[in-house]
Amino acid sequence: MQILASLPGLNLFSSLPSNPRQNDTASSTPSPSPPIPIPKYPPPRPRNPPSNPALSFPHRRTNYRKPVKKGVIQSDGDRCVIVGENGVSYKLPGAPFEFQYSYSETPNAEPIAIREPAHFPFAPPTMPRPWTGKAPLKKSKKKIPLFDSFNPPPPDKKGVKFVEMPGPFPFGKYPKEGRTREEILGEPLKKWEIKMLVKPMLADNRQVNLGRDGLTHNMLDLIHTHWKRRRVCKIKCKGVPTVDMDNVCRHIEEKTGGKIIHRVGGVVYLFRGRNYNYRTRPQYPVMLWKPATPVYPKLIQEAPEGLTKAEADQFRKKGKSLLPICKLAKNGVYASLVKDVRDAFEGSPLVKIDCKGMHASDYKKIGAKLKELVPCILLSFDDEQILMWRGREWKSMYGDTSTLLPAKADISGGIDNSAKSNDDSGTPDAKTVVSSPKMMSLWKRAIESSKALLLEEIALGPDALLEKVEEFEGLSLATEHSCEALVLSGEDGSSGSSSAEFEGGSYGEDFGDENDLFSNDDIVEDEYYNDESFEEVEEVDSLIPLGSLPVDKIAERLGRESKMKSKRTDH
Repeated sequence: MQILASLPGLNLFSSLPSNPRQNDTASSTPSPSPPIPIPKYPPPRPRNPPSNPALSFPHRRTNYRKPVKKGVIQSDGDRCVIVGENGVSYKLPGAPFEFQYSYSETPNAEPIAIREPAHFPFAPPTMPRPWTGKAPLKKSKKKIPLFDSFNPPPPDKKGVKFVEMPGPFPFGKYPKEGRTREEILGEPLKKWEIKMLVKPMLADNRQVNLGRDGLTHNMLDLIHTHWKRRRVCKIKCKGVPTVDMDNVCRHIEEKTGGKIIHRVGGVVYLFRGRNYNYRTRPQYPVMLWKPATPVYPKLIQEAPEGLTKAEADQFRKKGKSLLPICKLAKNGVYASLVKDVRDAFEGSPLVKIDCKGMHASDYKKIGAKLKELVPCILLSFDDEQILMWRGREWKSMYGDTSTLLPAKADISGGIDNSAKSNDDSGTPDAKTVVSSPKMMSLWKRAIESSKALLLEEIALGPDALLEKVEEFEGLSLATEHSCEALVLSGEDGSSGSSSAEFEGGSYGEDFGDENDLFSNDDIVEDEYYNDESFEEVEEVDSLIPLGSLPVDKIAERLGRESKMKSKRTDH
């Protein structure tokens, strides 16, 4: 510090300049240049519209609406798009029927507009493949032979999955080529053959799942893929299509050519036929995408059929406080829904179904099906609930049951006429009987089966009434506990005819041919065979209560006597 202080002209505590220079070009140094130059990109070019029509498809959420009428809306030579009673269908040359996306879930109403331009969802033969960033796959060099069901590979061959042989065939018969459905199915199956085919499939998870879209077009090829190795294809149905299972089964048989041999709830077992050959199966083109659903007329109207707007609003207001008859679960089986709604209409003109948690399109489709099957009139879908009115032309499905009661009694079926049972003063009439038609039907059935007695003479004394009750009790017990008996042995000639026939050999010596062994009664003639006897263990509930037969009383008395004897011997 002493050396610095001795220097001339140096002031260690000098102040800063009062007005420093802000822009001093001489003293400023130039900024260094960046080590890497900033690239200059050209301005973005406007995108050209794709030349291929397959890539210029409108989005599903666009507001594209094109009104259509019944007939052909698009044609390309022999290929055309048709709008009709079955919605939008596609006609291709050589096809056995018009192709649709869904065969079983198409509404009966004609569409009024389409949500996308009319294009074929199949691979076009003339249009080149649009570029998607990947080259098409090359053809395989391996020569794979065609699969022939009549000549399957041996079961011991390595790398070959299990394949079932054609059939089953009666003894001495072999598979033969068939073209029509009757020739492929062959002779009707017998009950023991149905059990043999269905029992291994009960616990098998190899199945075709049928959902809210019903029987789709691509499902046809999937069913034939199952038939390639199995005689029976298991189809599990859930959701909206299960409301009308008969419609689903009918379309499955028509489009595939098979035969439904067993049905339990939403599970269907489809038999391919005795003479089915995978090599000669019908081959259908595959749909590449799901076409947009057309626009259909509205299900809910402000003034439905037979009602004014004020009456409809009043019904909707009453429906808000109405309890639903059931709650539908998502992806459930609704096979008994139509019957439940019909039974509910016997007691109330309004019926409501709770559909909370379900997709909006699902319960709207269910409402459309109920409108046709019940039939009924839809009022609203508010609060995820279906509100229905039975209509003015509704008729009870139990018929007129007023003849069951005496002429003095009056029957008022349903809640609409229940108010007529009271007179003007508000006091109920003692001779008026209010009952639902369903209860009257049950009474009629009980009277016909001798389980109930109709007392035509109302003014009976206590003794006469007790005498009639005791007489009817004995008659009903005799009717319930009686059964047919077959006597095979007899001391005299009158009762020994059946035993003589058995000893003569007519029952067991000669069975004859197979047709005699399995008579026509053994052949299933029902449309859809439904037999619950496939389980190994069957539980049979007895209709006769325990201890009610005379044999039970005798056994009880003998048991008491044996206990008393044992006590005496002990003492």
